[in-house]
Amino acid sequence: MINDPKILGLALLGGIAPALLWLWFWLKEDNQKPEPKGLLAILFFIGMVLVILVIPAQKFIQNNVTSSEWQIIGWASIEELIKYLGVVILLYKTNRIDEPIDWPIFLITVALGFAALENTLFLIKPLSLNQTTVGLLTGQLRFLGSTLLHAVSSGIVGVSLGLSFHMGKYVKKIYLLVGLLLAITLHSTFNFFIIEDNGNNFLEVLGFLWVVTIIIILLFEKLRRMSL
Repeated sequence: MINDPKILGLALLGGIAPALLWLWFWLKEDNQKPEPKGLLAILFFIGMVLVILVIPAQKFIQNNVTSSEWQIIGWASIEELIKYLGVVILLYKTNRIDEPIDWPIFLITVALGFAALENTLFLIKPLSLNQTTVGLLTGQLRFLGSTLLHAVSSGIVGVSLGLSFHMGKYVKKIYLLVGLLLAITLHSTFNFFIIEDNGNNFLEVLGFLWVVTIIIILLFEKLRRMSL
């Protein structure tokens, strides 16, 4: 437990500020009919709470799965599923999702809330050990990599749901399944290269992540046209 409010404050700032910057970036893609700020704030907070729920499940996998590869896949699967469920449970039987672009916007907002608290927890250790330089470097790398990863992976699920918005019930389920599988694959691949390869290919992985980001931005344009 951290007793120093200064360390906690710096960790929160380093974790939340980059996530809010990315959120601003993605919300610009929905500037024609922006969502209520209050709802987005709730979704962002829900994303932060989900981190607390994920930790026990990830520890269970770590203690019971011997293969490091399957551990990484399990961690990614839990995170992608719970981010999706966070949106679905909150907005269940409401009329908030009334156009295709709403799905990726809401999912990305939850994902960035998740990334905000996750980044905060990663920053606490180096800052508490008075390793400010390490903390800043960690924050920058997570801003460039992990935070974008969460947004993009949830964006994939959101775009899949958005593209199937006007389709039948069973087709929507197929699109959801494909979106989740793609998100889990991307998330697992990123984590594998960062963890197993000690970050040696970080720039290459980051470059690929940006390619996926550009594809999602282009698909956002398609969803905007579908929403008109």
